[in-house]
Amino acid sequence: MGRRRSELVTLTDVAKRAGVSVATASKALNNRSEVADETRARVRRAAAELSFQPNALARGLISGRTRTIGLLTDELGGRFSMPVLLGVENALGNQEMSVVLCDARGDAIRRRHYIRALAARQVDGFIILGESNDVRPSLTHDIPVPVVYVYGESSDPGDLSILADDADGARLAAEHLLSLQRRRIGHITGPRSYRAVRDRASALCGVLRDRGLALAGGDPLYGEWSRRWGRHATHMLLAAEPGVDAIFCGNDQIADGACETLDDLGRLIPDDVAVVGYDNWEALAADCRPPLTTIDLNLEQLGAIAVRHLSAALDGHHRSGVIRQPGRLVVRESTGPLPRRQALEHSVTG
Repeated sequence: MGRRRSELVTLTDVAKRAGVSVATASKALNNRSEVADETRARVRRAAAELSFQPNALARGLISGRTRTIGLLTDELGGRFSMPVLLGVENALGNQEMSVVLCDARGDAIRRRHYIRALAARQVDGFIILGESNDVRPSLTHDIPVPVVYVYGESSDPGDLSILADDADGARLAAEHLLSLQRRRIGHITGPRSYRAVRDRASALCGVLRDRGLALAGGDPLYGEWSRRWGRHATHMLLAAEPGVDAIFCGNDQIADGACETLDDLGRLIPDDVAVVGYDNWEALAADCRPPLTTIDLNLEQLGAIAVRHLSAALDGHHRSGVIRQPGRLVVRESTGPLPRRQALEHSVTG
């Protein structure tokens, strides 16, 4: 009777089927360079015909690796963690590796416990996932394997940190609004304590300054990451500068609140005021009235990039410093060209 379970097929069976030694079969399946291409192809064909599945533990003993990565986060339930995790998991799956996920929930004792536990499992490397782009204390000195930080910058310049490019995202938003002939652009955003908030505000003001323009209302309006703040701040902005023709918001929730207030006040979007959000929170941005133009952080790509650099570090190619990954502009109905009459007025008034 033939085998019915692929796990009963051994490397010896594959070697016999391919007509090579067990050592040669092992080298071929592990893509070792000393095996001829024709022999490697024959061994792989034999393994496929027998539905051979290599034993992960045995492969780890041979290579010195477990093909497992530890991912340590402080905010598993947050909107930003899950997309990064998906990017990590997809990239690892493509490399036939797996991830062990630990959520420290912001607790230093819990974090140290997970570092010890993952090290005891002999993971090949760590990915440390932050909850914002802000600088965080380096954990590398406690970890005996390569580490990459993603969506959170390590305080040690010798570490590698993969970040979303907040300044670039703000420039994308500003240039989009300016291309639509918007000239009185206000900015409503989150707490000033966030570096991302400061970087975006600075980049926006820089783009406007280069065009000889000032920020509508004088200064950015800093507050909460909430619809409520978006509603309240929009009232404040319009009171300070009634002629506002565009609002760049620090996240999609703020933008949704801004749209609600504009609608309540009879301001048409985008005819009277164009609105741009940030984050591309799909469930909110697509459901906003009107659907929201926003900046996508490309968080899944951040996770994939972190895996690529961690794999390079495992192969001895360590890189340090900061890599900032650009976002992308997602255009929906909350921005659009000015009606012809208003466009002519703007061209006359400058």
